Amino acid sequence: MLNPPVLPLVPPLFLEISMTNRKLLIASGTGLTALVVVGALLIFVTPQDQAVDLQTASTAIQPEATGDYELGLNAAFAGDYATAFREFTVAAEEGLSLAQYNLGILYFMGQGVEQDFQQAFHWTEAAAQQGHINAQYNLGSLFLEGQGTRQNETLGIDWFKSAARAGHANAAYALSRMYQEGDPVTANLVEAHAWAALATENQHPEGAALQDELEQGLSAEELSQARRQFATWQIEPVPPLPPNR
Repeated sequence: MLNPPVLPLVPPLFLEISMTNRKLLIASGTGLTALVVVGALLIFVTPQDQAVDLQTASTAIQPEATGDYELGLNAAFAGDYATAFREFTVAAEEGLSLAQYNLGILYFMGQGVEQDFQQAFHWTEAAAQQGHINAQYNLGSLFLEGQGTRQNETLGIDWFKSAARAGHANAAYALSRMYQEGDPVTANLVEAHAWAALATENQHPEGAALQDELEQGLSAEELSQARRQFATWQIEPVPPLPPNR
């Protein structure tokens, strides 16, 4: 696998790793810049999303952890990844899932610290277990690819499903494609359509088009089944998180 490219000096926030799409998307200013990279989809989201996560952080987290995280954030904006790594580490060890998530990204990318997929996996898993849905999506990708851990497609799919059911549009879209193509799951167009509908519900820009594409291969009864599955997801509680390894 090729090493990830050197990133522009933009903050390494909320990167999403997906071994299914093979692109690098970087939010910069008002738009997204797409670059090709082997083996990863990385997404930066906006500072507004960042603020929401800090506001909803567990009240059990010490205020100092949030302060350390914000110092790391400011350093990241300045392109000082070594300081960002140091401050994120302190906050992550205090239990702040947002810091754990971003620390995992720095380890994955080798920015501010030597690249270490095992540490990337460790901190991504810690954030995912606390309910951070971007971390859940990343964790699923790491399991599917076997980076930082032994490859486990079952757990990879389970974590994608957890993220998707919690509202992660890219996870739902990825699952739909997997069930459409039969890789690494058994092909099931009914299941694929239900996940595409969930992706559309969560504002994935290609979700509706994928739904339309899938409908061409479904009978009236199969389409009804897919719609019932999607409707069931709307009223059922989100299932418990997958177990630890």
